[in-house]
Amino acid sequence: METGNLVEAAATPVVTRLAPTEPASVAGAKDRWDRVRRRLRAELGEDVFSSWFARVEIGAVVEGVAHLTVPTRFLKSWLEAHYAERLRAHCMAELDAPNGVALSVRQVARESSEPCQDLSAQRARPAQARPATPMSDVAPASAATPASDRDPMDACGTLLDRRMTFQSFVVGKSNALAFAAAERISAAPAGSTPYNPLYLHAGVGLGKTHLIQAIAQDARQHGKRVAYFTADRFMYGFVAALKSQTALAFKEKLRGIDLLIVDDVQFIQGRSIQQEFGHTINALIDAGKQIVVAADRLPTDLEALDERIRSRLAGGLVVEIGELDEALRVKILTTRLDGLKAAHPSFHVNPDVIAYVAKLVATNGRDLDGAANRILAHATLTGASVTMETAEAAIRDLVRTREPRRVKIEDIQKLVATRYNVSRADILSERRTAAVVKPRQIAMYLAKALTPRSLPEIGRRFGGRDHTTVLHAVRKIEKAIVEDRLLHDEVDLLKRMLQE
Repeated sequence: METGNLVEAAATPVVTRLAPTEPASVAGAKDRWDRVRRRLRAELGEDVFSSWFARVEIGAVVEGVAHLTVPTRFLKSWLEAHYAERLRAHCMAELDAPNGVALSVRQVARESSEPCQDLSAQRARPAQARPATPMSDVAPASAATPASDRDPMDACGTLLDRRMTFQSFVVGKSNALAFAAAERISAAPAGSTPYNPLYLHAGVGLGKTHLIQAIAQDARQHGKRVAYFTADRFMYGFVAALKSQTALAFKEKLRGIDLLIVDDVQFIQGRSIQQEFGHTINALIDAGKQIVVAADRLPTDLEALDERIRSRLAGGLVVEIGELDEALRVKILTTRLDGLKAAHPSFHVNPDVIAYVAKLVATNGRDLDGAANRILAHATLTGASVTMETAEAAIRDLVRTREPRRVKIEDIQKLVATRYNVSRADILSERRTAAVVKPRQIAMYLAKALTPRSLPEIGRRFGGRDHTTVLHAVRKIEKAIVEDRLLHDEVDLLKRMLQE
């Protein structure tokens, strides 16, 4: 854990309004901040970066201090507690900020979150109806009403993306089961729980967020009371309720809904927050209310979560959204390009070019979106028709700059444990049964083959074993995969899963 003061020169964060800055200097600071973001993304990985740094913005660099803003107090506290030194080091290097970093919460005018509107309707005091107000006309909550009069749920929900509907979701072999379950749940009448909880897990950019947001929007159209949260918004809502002494109202409102949806549940941390999350899940399930949860891994692999929560989540329908096969990538890319053509009637891409691009961009849906936008830009800016050559030039950065995934020993241990139906603790233990020894040796072999770690280091990461034990395991698996074709294919599959 990285801790420390973000600003060396002051004990408290700078939160005063900054003096106006020249446009050129602001633009320069934003360019340098983009370099900091690229560093953070490369070091921490896409998942961590998207969860904690995607919404951090640069204000200005004043007197050697980089002033950064975040949308919530929870995010500010989390960054100060966990990433203070890392932020400070990168900002000193890229932003010419020798005096460190100051974080503050920006006041952003936005409309009320729809999930909170459902919950707020249950308040004891009558609410006066009012017409919808454009986002630009909404004042910050702190300026509109006193804190004592605001509903404790006003700041906790997460806005839905209107584009993420069942109609815009492209279905293929890898996501058909998840899509069918999602549709069944959203259309089921209130009080009916076809699969409870529904647990969706997938890697980055494979559509799990799209699918659960589609559930939320469709279920609301069926008259259900829906609460949709990302993990950080759930944590922030609970912490804010505790600080404002409205935790009881927060809990009662959560238990009064028909459908609870939580995205990126792997990021829920803190003992008291996990306890409340577990109590909420139990109360809703016992009351016949539906739970939908999304994460990046199986429930059994959420080691940071309380064991009782993991057990509860694993007790429902667990569905993996798999990697996008080539046929599905073609369908997704075709859909994206058709959407762009609606705004640019002269824009046209031949099916052969679409198939070619879908073959090259084999990672996830977000990269396919990027490919579609690059092809459009290339065609409209140059005026040239889209050929194989122009498409390849347009997406070159997507294909060439992608580096092989950096494999971690912990990831190897988790994947092998799941594949062979043992626990990671078994692999690290002293147990010598055949059911444990073989997975342990395969994991050691993969650690040697896929990571730069030395034999002694690998031994230490496998329960403090001697390097000779690791060497024996590596040689045994090397020999076995030559003699056993099934084992060869199994180990090769594990390698590809770890490197993708």
